[in-house]
Amino acid sequence: MLVMGKSNPENDRYRQHSTILVPRDAPGVKLVRTLRAFDSLHSPGGEAELLFKDVRVPESDMIKDEGCGFEVAQGRLGPGRFQYAMGFVGMAQRCLELMYTRAQERVAFGEPLIKKTSIQHEIARSRCDIEQCRLLTLQVAEVMDREGLDGARPYISMIKIVAPKMAQEVADRATQIFGDMGGCQDTMIPEVFTIGRFCRIADGPDEVHMSQLGKLTARELTA
Repeated sequence: MLVMGKSNPENDRYRQHSTILVPRDAPGVKLVRTLRAFDSLHSPGGEAELLFKDVRVPESDMIKDEGCGFEVAQGRLGPGRFQYAMGFVGMAQRCLELMYTRAQERVAFGEPLIKKTSIQHEIARSRCDIEQCRLLTLQVAEVMDREGLDGARPYISMIKIVAPKMAQEVADRATQIFGDMGGCQDTMIPEVFTIGRFCRIADGPDEVHMSQLGKLTARELTA
């Protein structure tokens, strides 16, 4: 396990934490309970409550150096949800395809759902949202390739805000079109909704990324 903990509270705020490799079977490591996100999303070996009691590992198990925990975490968290964004585009696209098929097949009040203006609008909104997110994802990748992580920071913040919420909202529309079937395990829709909602917390809440983007934007506009 990668364990990040506060090793020196007297250091600068970004140098207080360290990241250490801890074997899962190290003496003193106890799995208290596994956790399920939103009571449905489950990743075996993922979310859990752990208890560490007198756990000792060699100093060589420290990642990089003492006080580099924040740096190590940011190295993954920075581009992390940008990588998720590619998956969110694909998952949302699949939800769009499912809702379109459902709207063609489901007959209500004498005609297929696809004939209803409100359903057409939901499909149109979903396609617009997906394409906007797809283009932003490609833009982030292009800027990262050209300017590196530092140059792409504003775009990374944008995609972290946009992608999971987009997938969540498209899945929500698909659920509405499917009715009860859209809320059970017969389709991937509930999982897409849950993952989208979960990831708006997992790598930092939306508000953190919006604050970061606001600061970066203000800095660029006043430069």
